[in-house]
Amino acid sequence: MTDAVTFERHPSETLKTGKGFKLKDSDPDSTPGYPGNKSDGVELLAELDGKLATLQEQLFAESRFGGTKRILLILQAMDTAGKGGIVNHVMGTMNPQGVQLKSFKAPTPEEQSYDFLWRIEKAVPAAGMVGVFDRSHYEDVLIHRVHRWATPEELDRRYAAINEFEVRQADAGTKIVKVMLNISRDEQKQRLLARLDDETKLWKYSSNDVKERAFWDDYMDAYQKAIEKTNTDVAPWHVVPANKKWYARIAVQQLLLEALEGLCLKWPVPELDVAMERDLVERS
Repeated sequence: MTDAVTFERHPSETLKTGKGFKLKDSDPDSTPGYPGNKSDGVELLAELDGKLATLQEQLFAESRFGGTKRILLILQAMDTAGKGGIVNHVMGTMNPQGVQLKSFKAPTPEEQSYDFLWRIEKAVPAAGMVGVFDRSHYEDVLIHRVHRWATPEELDRRYAAINEFEVRQADAGTKIVKVMLNISRDEQKQRLLARLDDETKLWKYSSNDVKERAFWDDYMDAYQKAIEKTNTDVAPWHVVPANKKWYARIAVQQLLLEALEGLCLKWPVPELDVAMERDLVERS
């Protein structure tokens, strides 16, 4: 039992979107369900690292004996919202051989010659893996909607294709955890300025991020539409307030823990005579 301050209400309850959800009503600076402060959150994250690592190892071990279960964490957000921090601070405790990270950049000419899900299908996690999409297939209904690179009819086709894809993944044994890290426009501005002031973070800065800020309201509308169109029982959306990095990290950690616990994982028992194998080892 942890001694750290824990959630009063689980993020799967407070952050899960549903009918009538409005992104504009979600406060990026809030900490839903959590009564603690930053130091409490940092402590909680550290205390649950071991539990998360153990569950991930169980998932990996099961797959070595025919298990088909897997996790897919989808991270979507505006730039500077903290996707990298989630990967480093939440996923960092896991054994690297059991984590499959894919960061989707602008599609290559080859990828553009196929349907938008072609490159996504190739990157889905294998059995026993915890897969992470840093950006994902949702880019093809977000930025394409904002800049009108796709018609309304094509966007509707893509929403439907995404839902079908995620159902197929669920049927194959994948537990999907979809997260939108919700940062405010003002907070993004401060983080961009911080990158310019810190030589260790300057490499992260891109002038394109500033250009895209001009479309902030359009992006929020695109996220709203994507959530409405693709929030399903097998792959619900969770909108995580991200102005406080420490809160976003513990919230995503909780969502992953719940997803792994829901798989009812068990340590596999190999078919071998333990006593005989022990004797062989001792005599070797």
